[in-house]
Amino acid sequence: MGIPLILFFLLIGITSILLAWKKKVELLPPTIKTKVENGSWISPSEMVRIGEDEMRKLGRDPEVDRIDIRPDKGTAKVTFKTHFSEVQVDGYSGEVLSVGTRHSDWIEKVHDGSIVDYYTTGDEGAKLTYSTLVSLGLIFLAISGFYLWYYPKVIRRLKGN
Repeated sequence: MGIPLILFFLLIGITSILLAWKKKVELLPPTIKTKVENGSWISPSEMVRIGEDEMRKLGRDPEVDRIDIRPDKGTAKVTFKTHFSEVQVDGYSGEVLSVGTRHSDWIEKVHDGSIVDYYTTGDEGAKLTYSTLVSLGLIFLAISGFYLWYYPKVIRRLKGN
């Protein structure tokens, strides 16, 4: 059972390491701090509009997935549903600080199996199937490994050795 699952275990292991180190190996664009000292924040709807406009300029789908607001840095990261880009917007001036690719987002989708859903149906069927099979495989390997380690000790004890 372990042989067919080894590819998935390797995939999960490699992507786990990449996700743990994502900031150190720059799989995310670095967060840029605002240059504005004081002021009032622009509205989230304005941030969305700025992100959409920037994607239109680049010829990419502008459908926004979420906004990650960083009050301590004075910025917001606008991410998109159909690609792994982000637009960093100054929270005070509305200036576009950077546009970059969020490599950690696609690595996370590979890690949890949702990459199949992302490119096909959009539901969570592949993610749930993948996660369940891999988890059951790991549980089986853990229990069988313990059994293979412990059972010989029981046999030796019963034989009196």
